[in-house]
Amino acid sequence: MNQTPPAFPRSLFFFSIFYGGMVCIAGVLGNKQVALGPLSAIGPLFGLGPLAVEAGIFAFLLLVIVSSAVAELHGPKAANTLVRIGFVPLVVSILLSWIVHFLPASPDMQPANRDAIQLVLGATWRIWLGGIIAYGISQTLNVTIFAALKGREGGQLLWFRAAIASVLSQIVDTLLFATIAFYGVFPIGELIAGQMLAKIALSLILVPPLIYLVVALGRRLDRA
Repeated sequence: MNQTPPAFPRSLFFFSIFYGGMVCIAGVLGNKQVALGPLSAIGPLFGLGPLAVEAGIFAFLLLVIVSSAVAELHGPKAANTLVRIGFVPLVVSILLSWIVHFLPASPDMQPANRDAIQLVLGATWRIWLGGIIAYGISQTLNVTIFAALKGREGGQLLWFRAAIASVLSQIVDTLLFATIAFYGVFPIGELIAGQMLAKIALSLILVPPLIYLVVALGRRLDRA
């Protein structure tokens, strides 16, 4: 007797593709430091320089939002599966970056472009390792905290659950990545403090409104 295969939710399909893309692009964006405009002034209040953040945080915040939305719509098991599957495009993109870095450039390539792409692709093994470990632990922690808060207060305060999970997971992400990638290379105390302040501020500002938008999009996709 033929059985109809279970339907795969459209939102989960869409978010899985989007999530994989953000995992790959985050490392590339992280090569640029961006100023935070008025938020930069927070740094001197804590005895630090003007706040800046590596641009990969914007992709990682989208990863946090998408994994939280999947946990909201389909449960923490689906969200944790998404995080684990995210290791595949992450590791493959790192391996491809390493291979392309060592392949000889065409002699017709513009020297400025050649040097720039070699700089982007030429991260040390500690940076690659730090990125993999920080991704896995921080994203799993985000889903765990989000699900635990939902278990305590039910389906209310979506913005609060998403923001708190994002803040705590980004703190752990910063500690892990900076320590693994740069400890012993240069003093990392100010780097960690500045990155934490910047990521906390961005989590509190961007995550609450975006989580409602992404969850609403997911529900609309599933209704369709």
